[in-house]
Amino acid sequence: MKELALPESEFKYRTENGRRYIFDKIRKKFVAATPEEIVRQRFIAYLTNHKGYPEGRIGNEISLNLNGCRKRCDTVVYDSYGNPCSIIEYKAPDINITQEVFNQIARYNIVLRVRFLIVSNGMNHYCCSIDYDSGKCRFIDHIPEYGEMLQQAGQQSAVP
Repeated sequence: MKELALPESEFKYRTENGRRYIFDKIRKKFVAATPEEIVRQRFIAYLTNHKGYPEGRIGNEISLNLNGCRKRCDTVVYDSYGNPCSIIEYKAPDINITQEVFNQIARYNIVLRVRFLIVSNGMNHYCCSIDYDSGKCRFIDHIPEYGEMLQQAGQQSAVP
């Protein structure tokens, strides 16, 4: 796999029947170590180790109902009240991030109405901030710290 543009981190791996698995500390179980899953685990480690995101406020593989169809968000980040404030979509490193990827995450946001949409293939990371008052979406040049995300949502940045 390509070298990812994310900090290195340590993970638990195991192999069963010739398949490699990685431990997902959010779901608290081993999952298949696909390229997309490696991006997810490395990105979550980046958020928790470098951006101040509490593990307890992150959910992986979150189901939602969109126009009668069951969909699944790769990761949802919650605020201090348990409300979703960010959706993160991951792709494998060899998958280009295209308009269709943003369309996918935007469809999930019809249901969740979060403030931030983040997309990463481990090589490139993009973040959009949504202002529902003005109806505008703008790309920002960084992945926000957890406290910054809460501040923009009008909450205190302290994590209880």
